[in-house]
Amino acid sequence: MKLLLDTHTFLWWVADAPELSEPARAAVADGANTCYLSLASCWEMAFKSSLGKLQLNQPIERFIPEHLQANGFDLLPIEFRHTARVETLPLHHRDPFDRLLVAQAQIEKLVIVSRDTILSAYGVRRIW
Repeated sequence: MKLLLDTHTFLWWVADAPELSEPARAAVADGANTCYLSLASCWEMAFKSSLGKLQLNQPIERFIPEHLQANGFDLLPIEFRHTARVETLPLHHRDPFDRLLVAQAQIEKLVIVSRDTILSAYGVRRIW
């Protein structure tokens, strides 16, 4: 299965946080699954870090690549077709980062690993 990790899922996985649900933890840990982190999540983390809303133990330019490599996660680029899909999405959710994740999940046929229940309204498969 191909999984798209929501930003909080990635951060909670890296921190081994108890907030990560058991089904989400099991899916990410399953070596048969391929886990992706979107560049949209990287952008979100950088944005929140610059606002002081996210505290990381190192600069984001080292944090993300180190944890991608350490965990065997792949970086999912943002393509024009992903951004174009956002235009046609219903307004179930106004968060631009999550809307881009939904578009990527739809186009790339990825399962989103997220606690955000509203994402299911877009018809994408979600694990939590």
